[in-house]
Amino acid sequence: MVEVVVRNNVKMIGEGEQVIILAHGFGCDQSMWQYITPSLAKKYRLVLFDYVGSGQSDLSAYTSERYNSLNGYMQDLLEVMEEAQLRDVIFIGHSISSMIGMLASIERPEWFQKLIMIGPSPRYLNDENGYYGGFERSDIVELLEMMEMNFSGWASFMAPMAMNNLDQPQFSQQLEQSFASSNPVIARQFAEVTFFSDYRTALAKCSTPTLIMQCAEDSVVPMEVGHYLHQNIAGSTLCLMEAKGHYPHISHPIETLAAITQYIEIQ
Repeated sequence: MVEVVVRNNVKMIGEGEQVIILAHGFGCDQSMWQYITPSLAKKYRLVLFDYVGSGQSDLSAYTSERYNSLNGYMQDLLEVMEEAQLRDVIFIGHSISSMIGMLASIERPEWFQKLIMIGPSPRYLNDENGYYGGFERSDIVELLEMMEMNFSGWASFMAPMAMNNLDQPQFSQQLEQSFASSNPVIARQFAEVTFFSDYRTALAKCSTPTLIMQCAEDSVVPMEVGHYLHQNIAGSTLCLMEAKGHYPHISHPIETLAAITQYIEIQ
């Protein structure tokens, strides 16, 4: 237990019997949930953690072999759940963590009660068959090259674009600091794994009730992706948010909390 707790910097807060796991996205750590956890902790037991290579996780546990696909991150999640004996959980994942949580629920469906996906995407690249993910391959190659040549420049470029809330520059600054504090080598590999991933064929295997939270103007995940997920995950619920940007749990915590709690309380 101690090894996994330290490796993934696992924290447990809150009251109540129902367990909620919150899983951060690329370039972030568990601190990104700080605007919604105080309210959730009043009613639920929250489990927060950092993926290996992120935040205050044990960087020495990182190997490029384990984390060259989302399976390594899925194993992080399942090992945290196994060690803490977490069952019948509600999983809230941001961005690529939505797919990590979905893969884990396919592997261990009996462990999950509901999935809540914030800004999810099964495929970021556009496809010749008409699928619109929002990015051309050349866009991602350019981003990866920028990360290699000028990591701090990449962070300052990417943060305001992804946050997309110019009237709240403090949030872009917070995100930029999170990006910039990441290990450049690990962050680049995580970016490559994220943006070149394709989990569209896995969607049909998801049997856990799922909420898809799609922001109005998301520069990372366009509206078409939210509708695609809704069409391909059986029994899913699509919530079209008024919030702009890719981080509504930071920029619009009240709307985000309302959507989450409403879905949780549906029996």
